[in-house]
Amino acid sequence: MIKITKFGGSSTADAGQFRKIKAIIESDPSRKFVVVSAAGKRYKEDNKVTDLLYLVDAHCQYHVDARPLLSDIRSRYVSIAHELGLSYPIADEFDDFAAHVSEFDTEYIVSRGEYFTARLMSEWLGLPFVDAAGTVLFHHDGTVNMEATRERVRAEAMRGDGFVMPGFYGTTPEGDIKLLSRGGGDVTGAIVASCIGADLYENWTDVSGFLTADPRIVDNPRSIRRITFDEMRELSYMGASVLQEEAIFPVRAANIPIRIKNTNHPEVHGTTIRETAEMGEDEPLVTGIAGRKDFMSFHVRKNHMADAIGYMRKVLGVFERYGVSIEHVPTSIDSFGVVVNEADVKDKLFSIMRAIEEETEPDELRVLDDLAMISVVGRNLSSAKGTAGKLFSALGEANINIRLLTQSAQEINITLGVEEEDFEEAIRVIYRTFVDD
Repeated sequence: MIKITKFGGSSTADAGQFRKIKAIIESDPSRKFVVVSAAGKRYKEDNKVTDLLYLVDAHCQYHVDARPLLSDIRSRYVSIAHELGLSYPIADEFDDFAAHVSEFDTEYIVSRGEYFTARLMSEWLGLPFVDAAGTVLFHHDGTVNMEATRERVRAEAMRGDGFVMPGFYGTTPEGDIKLLSRGGGDVTGAIVASCIGADLYENWTDVSGFLTADPRIVDNPRSIRRITFDEMRELSYMGASVLQEEAIFPVRAANIPIRIKNTNHPEVHGTTIRETAEMGEDEPLVTGIAGRKDFMSFHVRKNHMADAIGYMRKVLGVFERYGVSIEHVPTSIDSFGVVVNEADVKDKLFSIMRAIEEETEPDELRVLDDLAMISVVGRNLSSAKGTAGKLFSALGEANINIRLLTQSAQEINITLGVEEEDFEEAIRVIYRTFVDD
């Protein structure tokens, strides 16, 4: 078996975390390929190295002295090397970088967080260092050149018994450093897993996988042991994010499962994400509950709308013209709703309403605000009888009004809108009804 292990910033924050990583790698011989993020927060009020490097770049652009920031970053890396007894000349390497920092562009400066972390990790684990520059390659349009990257990664994998690679960056066809999106270390790990054809992609962080509900709302929510890619996408979109969402695509295409693990508690199983998953005897019908506030719904009614070909398209076209992304479109025979993020229409609300009125002549147009959306996600919802009735009954008994309702075509989730003031209680009611029952 081959496992790709990716360790996030919380896992590489200091020498103590480095020691935990070494114990994890040495406990399983199939963990030979390691991807690391830049050193993250050591405690709540601390700063991530990546954030400090973005500040360094901003200081350079505005001709502000960045030396205090650079000194802070240097001390963190020197401290790790000193405490672990590493011989890599991190002080000299960092001083050279700092001396020329004003000559570098943003992407190069920020990438050094991953680079220096991986350099130290490589020596600590006794594995070769492979730079993502020249290995993870981009097209001119900014997308990853998977064919060329696969060739380079496989070549590096053939050279020896594993390696350590920094995440988050690669190179353009011109040889310049290019960053992936924020959280791109997860994507790098997934790319490496796909290129090598790994059996499992382990993503190590500071949580033991996905939880059934937000622990800030539900006390001690149940952990999710198994989840499908589709379920994870639904929950992540509503804010239950543990893994960078883009990271699932390279491994999903290669049919490689992902396991979310906790560096601080490696004995815990965590959450396994794969294409399909059978529901175990001890698992609830609902896989997870997630939601967000600050939504708004435009309610549009048009008599005999079913006979007005293209009517809905015209209304949706107004939102497209104003650059507003549409979240949900619950429908009925003569009416439908257009659910959007409130922030997206904050300065355009009356202009959008006027355009809908003038261009589509609805019989009724009104706005529902102070709306929160909650998704109840489960791969077996479609086959379980009475689920919707049980959901509505539980919320009704709690005196919570459902303002709108929609269900995905895949039938793996029911999404409902409630008053923002009912948001937390609605999640607790749903949790008690389906998970804690």
